[in-house]
Amino acid sequence: MTNAQVCKVKDGDDTFVPIPGMEEASLKIFQSQVLLPFSLESGSIHAFLGPFAGQNKKIFGNTLLPEDSSTLPFIHSPKIDLTLFGDTTKIFRAFPPVKDRHSSWLTRVETSMHSEWKETGFFEFIQLAKFDLHLFDPQMLLSAIFFWNRETRAFEFPCGFICPTLLDIAAITGLAPIGDRFHPDAFKEEISIKEISISCDKKTYLAFITAHMGQPGMPVSTFEHIAFLMYWLSACVFCTPSVQVPKYYYILAQALHSKKKICLSKLLLTSLYTCLDEASESLFRESGPRNPSGPLWLLQLWLNAIFEKKLCLPLTPTPICELEGARLTTLTPRKRLVDNFAKYVGAILSFTKFTEDLAPFIRLNLIGPTWLHQNNQVGNISPDSTDMWFGFLSWDVIISSMRQKDVRLYPYQPQLFSRQFGLCQMKPLPLRRKESIDAEICVEEGNYEKVLDFILRPDKELKLTPSTFSPSFLVSKCYLRWWCYYIVDKLLGFNGFLKKLINSPLSCSQGPKQSGTFRN
Repeated sequence: MTNAQVCKVKDGDDTFVPIPGMEEASLKIFQSQVLLPFSLESGSIHAFLGPFAGQNKKIFGNTLLPEDSSTLPFIHSPKIDLTLFGDTTKIFRAFPPVKDRHSSWLTRVETSMHSEWKETGFFEFIQLAKFDLHLFDPQMLLSAIFFWNRETRAFEFPCGFICPTLLDIAAITGLAPIGDRFHPDAFKEEISIKEISISCDKKTYLAFITAHMGQPGMPVSTFEHIAFLMYWLSACVFCTPSVQVPKYYYILAQALHSKKKICLSKLLLTSLYTCLDEASESLFRESGPRNPSGPLWLLQLWLNAIFEKKLCLPLTPTPICELEGARLTTLTPRKRLVDNFAKYVGAILSFTKFTEDLAPFIRLNLIGPTWLHQNNQVGNISPDSTDMWFGFLSWDVIISSMRQKDVRLYPYQPQLFSRQFGLCQMKPLPLRRKESIDAEICVEEGNYEKVLDFILRPDKELKLTPSTFSPSFLVSKCYLRWWCYYIVDKLLGFNGFLKKLINSPLSCSQGPKQSGTFRN
């Protein structure tokens, strides 16, 4: 062990036993540390994801768990009519296909700006725009959204809460979890949009490209670069519901052009939270879901990663791009059949235990930027990667939206997803009490720093002390009791799912023989 105090923990428990004479000092350490190393009676060394704050075994619930039944995942609905999800072409029409003009503009701007993109930290991410992000499996996406919990911002699998984390985003996109926080008032308009004549009145992406793409042989101007970044953010990153470039991406595009090192990964995660919340809520409409928008391409690639082995997803030739996300684009199933709901729901319900499938990015053969694939093992944190891992593992408040009127605050709570990092799972505690943070909070006066200080509590600042240990998916007894108490009356098997279905070829009313054909 290096620079870390090791505590003894009983097998399967989270009761820390400090070194004799160090009880009070140890407790203070545990309450502020992100990594909590411990040794089992067998001698193996692992770590919990902290901080640790005394956990009452007699109290199973806490304010982290949903109290409003209306936010429970759609899979718990009494009846599920799959005919409402039949025409997925209309449901997912917000995804624009890749066009030749798109590729030509990307190649042109990259030729001039690749050094600046590397310096700013999004060169690898922008490479994904060259691949088939617009291809998706609607049944896979919708099946996962069936399990989305709008209060905890997590997918509710039988083994626990699961969700893309900043580590998953780093592996898929190459975006680091650190950088400047972006919100509508974080950066000023240093270059007037009128001064450089960017036209945001174009009705289509193609018209926007035509209006702003420079001529072959001419250098890429400030005007063209910022316009390209606005297009990329709108069409390829956040996937706005319209097919024209909104003006409100200008400030972010200008900041990236000026080489401001903004934490795009947190913006991306909040955008995913928002679109999953909206998509989940729309499932309950009598006429079926609305057209979801947002970075659902990220959800598709993440699902490809966790289903790759379980569903034996076929891998087509890997594209020439040293990025995990590019490889994952080749795994997206091409067959769009309503019958696939059974396959995907069955796969999710089969995760009764946490397996390495649900932590796909802590493996040794990860591909991607050097700063990540050589440092993606939390038990071997190098001095150079301490800040990166602190970004992955420490709680935070992340802000969505480019516009003041749409601002939402979300808690980033990796303590819910400890096992996805190779860390053992304790009973997670909320960042703050429920009434202190809510996704609908809008900061009308633009005083974001005051709100963030209130929520994050500087007096409770977290620390990360690197240590050496083996990854593990163990859970504490306290966590197990807590999770069982929450999930026991919601447990659903595959046959139970079939019984919920109506007006569907998978419905049990079609007869047991037909229903049984969809179990695999």
